[in-house]
Amino acid sequence: MASTDPTADDFVYDELAYLHENASEHGLPADLPPVTRTTADLGDGRELSGLLWGSGPPEIVFVHGTAQNAHTWDTVVLALGRPSLALDLPGHGHSSWRDDRAYDPRNLADDVAVAVSLLAPGAEAIVGMSLGGLVVMSLAARHSALVRRLLLVDVTPGVTRDKAKHIHEFIEGPPDFPAFADILQRTVEYNPTRSVSSLRRGIIHNAQREPDGSWRWRYDRRGRGTDAPPFDRAVMWDDLDAIAAGVPLLLARGGAEGSVVDDADVTELQRRRPETQVVVVEGAGHSIQGDRPLELAAIIEQLLSLDP
Repeated sequence: MASTDPTADDFVYDELAYLHENASEHGLPADLPPVTRTTADLGDGRELSGLLWGSGPPEIVFVHGTAQNAHTWDTVVLALGRPSLALDLPGHGHSSWRDDRAYDPRNLADDVAVAVSLLAPGAEAIVGMSLGGLVVMSLAARHSALVRRLLLVDVTPGVTRDKAKHIHEFIEGPPDFPAFADILQRTVEYNPTRSVSSLRRGIIHNAQREPDGSWRWRYDRRGRGTDAPPFDRAVMWDDLDAIAAGVPLLLARGGAEGSVVDDADVTELQRRRPETQVVVVEGAGHSIQGDRPLELAAIIEQLLSLDP
């Protein structure tokens, strides 16, 4: 039998083989829900991939950040125990790449809208982290029928490249590494608020081993940094303003080093939408779903209790 140990010579990637580790690490039930890989045809030769959790219609849709994938939400979904859909954005995970390299929030929102319409049209809440937060904000503005409640995870339109400098340094760093130990070492260095075990799982899902034993990141690195197609981030405030007034909006903000949201971002967010609730998650940096997944699950339950 092939091994699921990434350092073993006979390693074979099995994306569902690690879920028991997520559950065990956070004291969650060992009886795991059904999980299946699914795809949505985007109609132009591309597909959007995702994970369907549970046996009923998805109640929650999850959208990850730059250089992540659907598995970043594994522990949160396990903690919630609700039918859910976690998507791989274009250029990430198992989804198709965009030939135009235009991975801006509005383009991605239109792609996500196709998948949500097909796979989770009745979802009660949409959750987006970082880039995914901007994507779901545009989704709510451009495809309002699909968004009933909205949670932004450590992002507002005010987040700039400078504020997220440490994140860009990490994701725009070396594309490949000689061995698993090397890619793990760099990932631990840039993620001080995460457990090594969770980072190890994250790499297994977000990188692939090459025939020579080296490891390469899965996400599309084209069009990043100074090579990115032009996009005016200021228009994201316009998308925030365009979200229907009756849609409950929460912001989960990391309370530890690594959060990219500052007080000015929160002030502007609440000036434009005074009803927005802000929850600070102590001990969490930017990736709250990785640092404090149980606390984030509780925030999502709070969101679901709000009347749209």
